[in-house]
Amino acid sequence: MSQEANHYYIPAPSTWPMIGAIAIFFMGFGASFTVNKLPIGYWMLTIGFCILFYMIFGWFRTVARESEGGKFNKQVDSSFRWGMSWFIFTEVMFFAGFFGALYYMRMLSVPWLADLEHKILWPDFLGQWPTSGPGITEKFTPMDAWGLPAINTALLLSSGVTVTWAHWALKLNKRSQLKWGLFLTILLGVLFISLQAYEYGHAYSELNLKFSTGAYGASFYMLTGFHGFHVTLGAIMLTTIYFRVLAGHFKPEHHFGFEAVSWYWHFVDVVWLGLFVFVYWLV
Repeated sequence: MSQEANHYYIPAPSTWPMIGAIAIFFMGFGASFTVNKLPIGYWMLTIGFCILFYMIFGWFRTVARESEGGKFNKQVDSSFRWGMSWFIFTEVMFFAGFFGALYYMRMLSVPWLADLEHKILWPDFLGQWPTSGPGITEKFTPMDAWGLPAINTALLLSSGVTVTWAHWALKLNKRSQLKWGLFLTILLGVLFISLQAYEYGHAYSELNLKFSTGAYGASFYMLTGFHGFHVTLGAIMLTTIYFRVLAGHFKPEHHFGFEAVSWYWHFVDVVWLGLFVFVYWLV
């Protein structure tokens, strides 16, 4: 047994977390400036995403070299599993906050603002969902669930099947099926992102669905936008794993890098099912 297998590997100090923080800095200010229609916002968003992609691929490359170098023993593998589990839990809580806000608006605040006690302030406000909210006169059309959202739901569910197929192929050491399963998963993810971008253009230009349309528009873009961002990150991670597979990485008994991304992708699938029901269907 190698010396690395008997010791818990502690990596050297890394610059990747700082690079990630810089990416988030540019993306946060870029998003704020873009919402306020300042031209610099688009440039800051672009720079932020470029730095983020650089950080993801670079950090993954570093970890891949450590893994292939035999530095990770079973104790390190267990730590990775706990770390990924807690990370996904924080993501669950992140989306739970937005789902909670949507529930609060639909079931509590909107009816409360429309009851008889407050008719003196907004006499014409009916409190029916979907709504912009009291005091906002701009009209919009809700997104139809059985158009592009239904197609995207089928795409994501199919991608969950293909990534599971790839996982089982890896366990059985069927490398050809592993490659095809991963490739199809990435393709379905890219199609999902592309259709969602088209959906946003349609919603903005033809349905007048914007942040300025109040409660429904804001909740729609916050929930679907953050989910789309997570799908984008998941597709990047899957692509990284795909190139590692092409390079001959991962073995049937040692492949947590693949498993971690698979867990994340299944999490993205489950969140989308909640979005489809509560944002698109139950309007």
